[in-house]
Amino acid sequence: MSDQELFYLLALLKVDGVGDIVAKKLLVNCSKAEDVFKTKTNQLAAIDGVGSALLKNLKDKSIFEKANQELEFIRKNNITVSYFQEENYPDRLKHCLDSPVLLFSGGNINLKNKKIISIVGTRQITSYGTECCRKLIEDLIPLDPVIVSGFAYGVDIVAHQFAMDYNLQTIGVLAHGLNQVYPRTHKKYMAKMEENGGFITEFWSSSNPDKENFVKRNRIVAGISEATIVIESADKGGSLITANLANDYNRDVFAVPGRVTDRYSQGCNDLIKTQKANVLTSAADLIY
Repeated sequence: MSDQELFYLLALLKVDGVGDIVAKKLLVNCSKAEDVFKTKTNQLAAIDGVGSALLKNLKDKSIFEKANQELEFIRKNNITVSYFQEENYPDRLKHCLDSPVLLFSGGNINLKNKKIISIVGTRQITSYGTECCRKLIEDLIPLDPVIVSGFAYGVDIVAHQFAMDYNLQTIGVLAHGLNQVYPRTHKKYMAKMEENGGFITEFWSSSNPDKENFVKRNRIVAGISEATIVIESADKGGSLITANLANDYNRDVFAVPGRVTDRYSQGCNDLIKTQKANVLTSAADLIY
């Protein structure tokens, strides 16, 4: 993708009222992002989801300055950009209606011909959850999968660590730009992850790890993989949101069962009970 094409894509995504779904409609109708800004108002108004407020916002010239700043950041830091209509965009994610128009990534990521598995769960992982996660990833080694998670406390970072221990590619999906680390204590894992895997985000360098961003990034975790595995979860939490999104995307969902009295097995047991997840007691269940 040329700098000019990327510049106009960034500008389009910075227009107030243009989310991923509306942006895709505009791009399908206008072919290129640059053409969106050149198309006559009456033609744009005929596109589903385009109203008078959005048409007004498309005339906001400040978006071009913001786009230029982000483009400079991308080029200066050698960030890889994946566009949803191009080959380097994750294949399974491409088929999700609400997937990001652009993804930004760093490291050594290779998803070609790979089994991609997302592992999620509570930030309060127990010794039981840790051992389940370790045994699962160890037994998956023959498949040489890519292990995806959210680089957060608990199950996320444990999954990344075990993947690295067993020399499997692992990817952290971030809820902020690539110019920062959250949580800060996980900075020590970044270099090793980038050697065999790395980080993906839809967020710009100007984005902070706000609460709503964590919920938003869960759709990438769910959509990028063939299967999502919930190791441990209370009756509420982000991992259950990810599991529900994976179901919406018609992906396989698995949950590790636990004792009915254990707080951090309640969410997993409920997923199994309501038939939103298959029981996972070993890697053999996933392979089957």
